[in-house]
Amino acid sequence: MPTRLVSCVTSTLATIRGWVFRVRIKARRARGARPETRGLRLLRAWLSAEQRSQFDSDRCFEVTGCDTGRRYRIHYGVATNVHQLDANGVPILGWCFAPQGHLVPADVMLAQKIALENDEREALAIANSAPVRR
Repeated sequence: MPTRLVSCVTSTLATIRGWVFRVRIKARRARGARPETRGLRLLRAWLSAEQRSQFDSDRCFEVTGCDTGRRYRIHYGVATNVHQLDANGVPILGWCFAPQGHLVPADVMLAQKIALENDEREALAIANSAPVRR
């Protein structure tokens, strides 16, 4: 009899654990816990009102380099997504630099924004450049 009781209790506990796990996953998803959702939320929090407007309409935004005053447009993506702009806002040079690791695009874009606005020379020193195709 006790063995049967233990088996029943064990089975019931396993069922409850499974249910609790599923509830937690659903709650996490409801809060937007997916990495891309969290990344976009964090990126938007760091963007200025003008940059947020650009991002909402074009999935890119512009930043000014802290050392040279050059303008850059950061496009949604993780590689070769930074374009240096001329005085008319036309892309003239592409830059590729990103933090290490497997990050969602919004996290990469935020790192690129922070790097260009706070340590432009160092960011470009490690970046690869390529002409922009027109």
